[in-house]
Amino acid sequence: MARFSRIDNSAFGRWWRSVDHVTLACVGILIGFGYILMLAASPAVAVRIGASRNMFILKQVVFLTLAGALTVGVSMLSRKGVIRLGLIGSAIAVGATALTLVHGIEIKGARRWIALPMMSVQPSEFLKPCFAVLTAWLLAKRREIRRFPGLLLAVAGYAVILILLKSQPDIGMLTVVTTVFVAQLFVDGLNMLFIAALVGIMVVAGIAAYFLFPHVHSRVERFLHPNVGDHYQIDTALRAFGNGGLLGRGPGEGRVKDLLPDAHADFVFAVAGEEYGLLICAFIIAVFATIVIRSLLRLLREDDPFLILATAGLVTGFGLQAFVNMASTLHLIPTKGMTLPFISYGGSSALSVALTIGMLLALTRQRMGQSRISRALNEPRGTWKAAA
Repeated sequence: MARFSRIDNSAFGRWWRSVDHVTLACVGILIGFGYILMLAASPAVAVRIGASRNMFILKQVVFLTLAGALTVGVSMLSRKGVIRLGLIGSAIAVGATALTLVHGIEIKGARRWIALPMMSVQPSEFLKPCFAVLTAWLLAKRREIRRFPGLLLAVAGYAVILILLKSQPDIGMLTVVTTVFVAQLFVDGLNMLFIAALVGIMVVAGIAAYFLFPHVHSRVERFLHPNVGDHYQIDTALRAFGNGGLLGRGPGEGRVKDLLPDAHADFVFAVAGEEYGLLICAFIIAVFATIVIRSLLRLLREDDPFLILATAGLVTGFGLQAFVNMASTLHLIPTKGMTLPFISYGGSSALSVALTIGMLLALTRQRMGQSRISRALNEPRGTWKAAA
């Protein structure tokens, strides 16, 4: 344990002393559940599509290993490093998302993926964390530089993303990005009348999507009317929860899960419910809630506008993604093809969530262990009174 001691001044030693160990442990727990639930959920899916029984398992081992390494690597970045990664990542993600409209793989009428060797990539997944950091930097910069059009540039960037995601179409991802963007504007102190207007626009846009996009109309109709359309997946998922009960059927003992077409991806939470029961599902929810609540509470003692805005955006996107997946599996909201962070199968999802949490850890560790007084000692004398 000498390498973790206070006298260890290596890069890893400094990182270990300053990183949020609770959030890091929560990430490890979620990755562990990802391995366990993939062993339970994926073999039947692989056999059903005529693939090797262990295909999804082996791929997910690689994805989650890379995700863990990426989380640690990104969490070691400095504040400036996170900003550079957000700016460069936003540019690449926007360009790649635009490329899907020309050379993307079309699945169920949507072009969201780019084919690569051994896997397909969904570039819009990386828009969520990168654009949250970009927006935070633009909004914070206008406080530093007079007449800097930070808000205007942020709105312009959002407009580009709106057009791209609408064209794919990916209304679910657009909803998440929009919610994160509005949350950051709210935290930044935008007038409540404007926030109310933006929320009203989101409601109107949701109603318009119901009438304009057939897949949105179908999902809402199936949610509202049990006798309309195909309810096979959601009915099977609810049966899996019922079959699991309080303590579950036991590891490998689930049977309803084998009937779920997307048991390894969008409905992996139902597999957890059948094999491990209500208590483990509640524990998984508590792990996600710990990451979100802990990150938000840490902002109460921060005064860096960029750090506050970036962290708020990152944690909003992360928490919303987890909520949408679990709520749709439980039939609390219309179904949406959104993965459960670190647990569902998928390379793009695992790596984008790892990027999100890595940035979150990097930002929250920057001032860890520093009091407002100690920070004030490094500031000009004129700011002492305000800092103290």
